Amino acid sequence: MSLGNPRACPLQTEADLLEAIKQDKWMITILDTAAKLELPDCCISAGFVRAKAWDMQHGYIERTPLMDVDVVYFDAHDIDKATEKELENMLAKMMPDVPWSVKNQARMHHVNQMPSFRDTAHAIACYPQTATSIGDKLKEGKLQLIAPYGVDDLLACRIAPTPLYVSRTPYHYIYLDRVNKKNWQRLWPRVRMEESI
Repeated sequence: MSLGNPRACPLQTEADLLEAIKQDKWMITILDTAAKLELPDCCISAGFVRAKAWDMQHGYIERTPLMDVDVVYFDAHDIDKATEKELENMLAKMMPDVPWSVKNQARMHHVNQMPSFRDTAHAIACYPQTATSIGDKLKEGKLQLIAPYGVDDLLACRIAPTPLYVSRTPYHYIYLDRVNKKNWQRLWPRVRMEESI
């Protein structure tokens, strides 16, 4: 992976980001594959979109490999963790080279020890970083973005906490711990942490 012009910012708007995803055959194939499961309130979130944006903002020619592709959905009628594994296996049969991770957001508040989520968009809004609080899906062949905090931080390569994780909140330590463990600056040197946290 080569570092392009550090001043280049090919993505300026949400429309730019959507167009970049539309032009990425690998991403569209993954979105189409996830859509085949017809899961309720489903999208692919977090690093799937973030890595694409940050790769482009860095001028990378090669894609930064993802640790996982986060398929999230909301089904309050079946919160059995085993169901998620079955879904991962189904996706793996369709695209075996993709590191699928499937999580039902109707149960994830238990895992994260938080109040229950209303739907997938609410769950995404409760992710620790604004740049990661983003989802993408194909609905009736149309690409849709779920971005509760917009895309400004994502496109600026800025790490900032979502409201639940700002300083002097009970979850702030989770935000700090996650940022430290991820060490995104190692992969994307232009990434900066928001100072006013």
